[in-house]
Amino acid sequence: MSFSGAKVALLNGDRVLTILRDDVPSIPWPGHWDLPGGGREGRETPEACVLREVAEELGLFLPPERLLWRRCFASALDPGLLGWFFAGRITADELAQVRFGNEGQGWQMMPVAGFLAHPKAVGFLQDRLALCLREMG
Repeated sequence: MSFSGAKVALLNGDRVLTILRDDVPSIPWPGHWDLPGGGREGRETPEACVLREVAEELGLFLPPERLLWRRCFASALDPGLLGWFFAGRITADELAQVRFGNEGQGWQMMPVAGFLAHPKAVGFLQDRLALCLREMG
């Protein structure tokens, strides 16, 4: 089955890299806290999709080996398609190199517990991150 896009939880200790979505009504989840990622382009693989999005959104070029956990789910936006969710580690040096792109209002390293409980976080990503953390131990 085809997939529509991919998201990634980039973890550093007990924090996760989050992006505050633009607050415009024409996009899904306006003004909500999101995770890096987005829609598939062409015939790219799930890994290539999420790593391209990280490069576009944050200016970081991470190798595929940094993706430590992965799972596909039913897409939250495109019925009948799949969406991929990844998790990986990000270093303090990489965080210092972030160059935020032009999508969203800003980014921050948010405590994982804060993201999981935040009323303005994208709900399905909260669920997927919680599952990931349980399985990663």
